[in-house]
Amino acid sequence: MNIAQAKETIKNTIGLYLKKDEFGDYRIPVVRQRPIFLLGAPGIGKTAIMEQIAQEMGVALVSYSMTHHTRQSALGLPFITHKTYGEEEFAVSEYTMSEIIASVYDTMEESGVREGILFLDEINCVSETLAPSMLQFLQYKVFGRHSVPDGWVIVTAGNPPEFNRSVREFDVVTMDRMKLLEVEPDLDSWMKYARERGLHGAVLGYLELKKEHFYVMEMTAKGRSYVTARGWEDLSQILKLYEEEELKADEALIGQYLHNQRVVKEFGAYYDLYCKYKRDYHISEILEGEVSPSTIARAKSARFDERISLVSMLLDRVLQDCRSVMGRADVMTQIAPVFRTLKEKAQSLSGEDAAQMLGSAGQGKEKQLKTLKTAGALSDAEKTKLKAAIQAFDEAQRTIRVSGARSGEEAFAAASGYYGKAVAQLQKEAEGVQKELRNLFGFSKEAFAEGNELLLLLTQLTVSDYGARFIGTFGSPEYEALSRDLMVSERRNELAQEIAKLDL
Repeated sequence: MNIAQAKETIKNTIGLYLKKDEFGDYRIPVVRQRPIFLLGAPGIGKTAIMEQIAQEMGVALVSYSMTHHTRQSALGLPFITHKTYGEEEFAVSEYTMSEIIASVYDTMEESGVREGILFLDEINCVSETLAPSMLQFLQYKVFGRHSVPDGWVIVTAGNPPEFNRSVREFDVVTMDRMKLLEVEPDLDSWMKYARERGLHGAVLGYLELKKEHFYVMEMTAKGRSYVTARGWEDLSQILKLYEEEELKADEALIGQYLHNQRVVKEFGAYYDLYCKYKRDYHISEILEGEVSPSTIARAKSARFDERISLVSMLLDRVLQDCRSVMGRADVMTQIAPVFRTLKEKAQSLSGEDAAQMLGSAGQGKEKQLKTLKTAGALSDAEKTKLKAAIQAFDEAQRTIRVSGARSGEEAFAAASGYYGKAVAQLQKEAEGVQKELRNLFGFSKEAFAEGNELLLLLTQLTVSDYGARFIGTFGSPEYEALSRDLMVSERRNELAQEIAKLDL
């Protein structure tokens, strides 16, 4: 299965493991809650999906790499205590709490989140002294004499032996106690993730053309040569920072992230061309509707790889703007109920009461931010949204106090002025993106006619969460029209093929 399918399977499994009966007991007893074992090549996103699952399900996440643990740190340290049996006292060996189990309890205490995921990476690389204890842990969720708390699901991960010399193959007895998910690299599912994360357009454009370079594992005379999904994502981040600082990204830099000489050379050449196309095509002018006839003529006569690069650059900019608008819209959705409540209660409040109401709302968001961060369930998008909401409440509270409002009505009038400006700004930005989409489709239809570039453009806007949400919220007549046209065209081609098969 691919990483997206594995993510969905794990989410469903966790949901079932945490399902309770009418007495509050788990429907699947703890002893029958098989730990999940993600087995797959390095760098395909096993750790990343665990963070996403915790964020999406609202549960806590505690992660450990088992290669860093000895028997003592995993099971706890021995100490001597004294117990009385009958009338005689004995010295008895006890164990301190496992560092891993203690981390789970610490997370529960600090965050207040009672259910979660204990993710143990590189589980099949445990030390020789720890290996015998793993069978007991995988079956009973026990390290030493301390159990993983109820409501915590164990997910493990590891690499196949061909990728890691330290791997210890589990025997049948151990494997029979786990839920095995074998994961293979898959470009399509990764590309959707990459679009949402806003990865560099050069990376996305290159992989559209060179799909076979997404994941590479080869043995050479100099050792293993490899390219992974993790490498592409890390390279994307450093390329963006290099461009911000106007630094030159060369093969030496690329080779620090992609460890295959052929891929390094080909991506380096593509990246140079990508930067040239970006300068030559003036992406901002195309999206502003100020494209020159010479630019259209060049796009019409361009080779396929140049067209794909151009589409990637245009999509990169538009989806980035869609993301910005929807992020602002999400913030407005968070703060709107508080302003609505302020309006309803305005007559019974003083100006100071109204200011304190907004301050309390901001504190609530700060608490939520801290809880999610402590639980390990805070996504970058959620962090940005919560911080923006906190800032909005602070600004509205400051607006009320600066206005000198004495009554709740005066306070609401001041605060609604701030809120109205924020709504107007959102609408202005949304109209700007609608204009970009209009110009994008207009240029693409003129430059690419009915080529595959239009289908790629439509597909990426559809599968992108931010693109689809923007179009669903604010609309795009051009998107709807093109979608209908391509669907009709596709069905016409299918009918022609069916008729041809009849040999009439």
